[in-house]
Order: sequence, then C-alpha cells, then structure tokens
Amino acid sequence: MAEAERTPAEQGADAFDVVAAARTAMPQPLTTTKLAGGATASGDRWFIGAVTGLAAVAVITFAALVVLLVLYAAPAVARFGLSFLTTTVWDPVFERFGAAHLIYGTLVTSAVALLIATPLGVGAALFVAEYAPRWLGDPVSFLVELLAVIPSIIYGLWGFFVLAPFMRAWIEPALQNTVGQLPLLGALFSGPILGRDLLIGGAILSVMILPTIMAITREVFRAVPDTQREGMLALGSTRWEVIRYAVLPYAQGGIAGAAGLGLARALGETMAVTMVVGNSSSAISASLFTPGYTMASAIANQFTEADKEIYFAAIVEVALALLLVSTLVNLLSRLLVWRFVRSVGADVAV
Repeated sequence: MAEAERTPAEQGADAFDVVAAARTAMPQPLTTTKLAGGATASGDRWFIGAVTGLAAVAVITFAALVVLLVLYAAPAVARFGLSFLTTTVWDPVFERFGAAHLIYGTLVTSAVALLIATPLGVGAALFVAEYAPRWLGDPVSFLVELLAVIPSIIYGLWGFFVLAPFMRAWIEPALQNTVGQLPLLGALFSGPILGRDLLIGGAILSVMILPTIMAITREVFRAVPDTQREGMLALGSTRWEVIRYAVLPYAQGGIAGAAGLGLARALGETMAVTMVVGNSSSAISASLFTPGYTMASAIANQFTEADKEIYFAAIVEVALALLLVSTLVNLLSRLLVWRFVRSVGADVAV
C-alpha cells in the first residue's frame, strides 16, 4: 500500500511498533532473581552485617585503646590533675611528674618540621602537577613517595651518623652567626651547639613528613578545575599568574589539610626523633639548640624503667595526651581536605 493511501491509524500503529522494537533492543537493567526460600535477601543481610562488623572493628579498637589508657593513667590524673600539663618537673625518685616540657618539645619539633617540609612539598607538587612533563613528573613523584616506606629506625641511624654531625658542623654555626645576631630571632639560635637538639629533631621529621604533604598537595592541584586555568590564560595571564591567582587560592584548603596530616605524622614519630633530639633537658627554652624531649621519645626511653605504679601511670598519661592531640589534628586536617573535595565537586557539577 502506498504511503499516501495509509490511514493515520495505520501510520500510528507502525510508529508504535518501531518504538517497541527499539526498546526491546536496548540493554535491560539488571534484576535480582529471588531464589527459593529467600536466599538472596538472606545473603544480603549476612553481607551487610559482615561489612558493618568489619567497619566497626576500627571504631571499637580505638575506643578500647582510649579506655585502656584512661584506666592506666587514672592514678596520675587523680594525683596531679591539670598541673601535669603545666609543670616541667619529672622526678621518678620523689614521684613528681609534669609533662609541659614534653609537650613543648613535641610542638617545637613538629613546627620546625612543618616550616621545612611544607614549602618543599608544595613546591614539588607544583612542579609535578603544573610544569613537569609526564615522563619526568611520575619518576619524581615516585622517588619522593618512596621516602614514606623507609623505616623510622633507618631515618634515626641516618640522622645520628650523617644529619646531626653535618648540622653541628655547618648549619647550626651558620644560623647562630647570622640569624642568631638579630634582636628577637637570635634567641632561637642561642646557646652551645651540641648536635643533639630540637632543631635536628625537627629537620629529620621534615624529611619523614615530606612524602605525605607532597602526595596530597599534588592531588589537590590536579583536582583544581581546568576552567580556572583556561579562564586566566584566556585573559593573557602568564603561567605564574595562573598558579598564583587561580590554582593556589582554590587549593589553599587542601594544602592546609595536607600540612595537618603531615603534622599528625610528626607528632607521633618516635625512634628517629629519639636518636637525635637529645633527651636530656627538662627546661623550656626558646633556643632550638636545647637537647630536649618529645612525648614519644620520653615514652620510648622511660617505659621500661617505670618500676612504680605512679611512674607508669604518668607515662601512660603522656601517651593519652599524645593520642588525643594527634587524633584532633588528624580529624581537623581530614575535615579541611573533605571540604576542599566537596567544593571541587560542587564547582564541577555547576
């Protein structure tokens, strides 16, 4: 029958058949076939229960660890109260304990590590993400991240035999003769140079946290939308102007989060710092040349010597304080990274 002789009803029926055939040819969504006795629903329930239990193991382990530390530290908490965190006396003979100098040493070495590692990590990440070709950027990233798998005892030995003598002979005298002559900053580099001090502890920590900062910052830079860069380039901006005005402001939250995660790593590092920090002074001094303590090094050095209940409780209280501080820093850092990722996702969606 010619097309002109067909009625509208016949033409509509043919169109319906074409649509139906197209729908039949399309891939069909997967459907769940219910087995006899509800086996599929039962299997789902078992699987959900299993993965939920596995996820709960980490939370339960952390909670149990905190409870255990609180129980063992209870005698020291009850006896010393807040003075434990504000005094510097550490006398096992007369059972007088204060951890202010341990907290100070931990914060100083971690701050020194951040001041050294953050510019290096951000600079390396910028080079890999913005400038280096793929054939060069990937090997550089691999070599920097390889530092993260080196055991801390190896870092400690390297720091003891190589870094500490080098800094004692060259770096620290140079700092004392230059920056040490300034009115305010000079206090940071005053006193005798012993080669086992807070500055060297911070320096070795900076090497250890560099891979963390560099790897996270690199991914943060790569997550910045290309439209940011393309818009600046379209306006005639140079490569540096693109990085300064488009990339860095957009990524500053992620950079802060990366530095915070590096700080959390530095706070709890033990063996490498213990071998180079000095472990001999309970004084709180502005000088970075002070052979001080950190919380982790004090625990490692004195844990086996705790022959009294209150001595052991004081050391456990130091561990509890270290755990809580590290946890808070880690949570804050991950919150910053999460907010950056969410903001990137929202911009991409728009």
